[in-house]
Order: sequence, then C-alpha cells, then structure tokens
Amino acid sequence: MPKGEGKLIAQNKKARHDYTIIDTMEAGIVLQGTEIKSIRNGRINLKDGFARVRNGEVFLHNVHISPYEQGNIFNHDPVRTRKLLLHKKQISKLIGETKNTGITLVPLKVYLKNGYAKALIGLAKGKHQYDKREDLKRKDVDRQISRTLKNFSR
Repeated sequence: MPKGEGKLIAQNKKARHDYTIIDTMEAGIVLQGTEIKSIRNGRINLKDGFARVRNGEVFLHNVHISPYEQGNIFNHDPVRTRKLLLHKKQISKLIGETKNTGITLVPLKVYLKNGYAKALIGLAKGKHQYDKREDLKRKDVDRQISRTLKNFSR
C-alpha cells in the first residue's frame, strides 16, 4: 500500500485471487459531475474492472460507479471509460510491461487521499487453477497454525 493512504472506499479482493500481483502504482481518476459523491458514498464496484494503455494514456474500463441518488438529469454513465492520471515514466513502464503476454492492469483499491479519488492499480499475471488451489491450501494451513499457536499461548 502507498504511504499515507487515505480512506479506503472499495477493494477488489477477487483480483488477488485470480492474479499474481507483480507491481502496484497509485493513479488519480478523472471523474465527471456527481461521480465523486457516489464514490464517497461507497457506490463503486471494481470486480470486473481492468485498465488499458491506449495512445500514451491509461484508461479504466468496466468499473461501475452508481449514479448519485440526489443527482439530476446530468448524471454520468455508470460504466463509462475513465482516464487514469499517471506520470509519463510510469506510463512508459506500463507500456513495456503489458507488451508481455499474460500481463494485465487490474484496479486493486479505490480510496480518497487529500479529497481526491485515487486508484491503486496492479501489474498482474493470471493464475492457473492449480495455483489458486495451492494458495487456498496455504492460507488454510497458516490459519490452522495461528489458531493452534493462539490456543497454545493461553
């Protein structure tokens, strides 16, 4: 997690299950109208989201931000493509990394930092089914060990 992270709004837990996260970076999100109000209310879903580099810019796709309830006819499209704000060096690094097959950009978290909506995006490589099963077994064993150590220390 980046240092000084603000209030966590949404988290994509499925991403860590489906992908091996290689690297993460923080990006600002370009929002329209009442989208920030919906995000502050926690009305955002990252489940099927992904990011793509196009024409030297990074865009966030399939992230659902529900329309603001007190909004008017000028509410936004919930699943529109949103631009991510990154430095040129970061974008060139992402271009180089995503040229490799099997590497994708996945939104991991959305949080508020100094009043601005930020997204933590991760360079991810897809896991195979047997990798997922292995991770679940490892988590289960770790849970058992911590449970027995906790009972043993009493």
